[in-house]
Amino acid sequence: MSNIDIRKHIRNNFKEANTSEIEKSINSSINSKDEVILPGLGVFFEVLWNNCTDETKDDILNTLMNNL
Repeated sequence: MSNIDIRKHIRNNFKEANTSEIEKSINSSINSKDEVILPGLGVFFEVLWNNCTDETKDDILNTLMNNL
């Protein structure tokens, strides 16, 4: 069994995707309730987090805190 670089795999799968395709993938992943897809969503979150302003990060944290 070979090791898979999830980050690289997800980024490669979506590097040509448009916003509609990414949104559809996120919604499909969440609606499937399949825990196998959680790492992929984690990669999306990592990209989002690493490219947000501090203000946006605060908004994300507050949203998480208020909904967990």
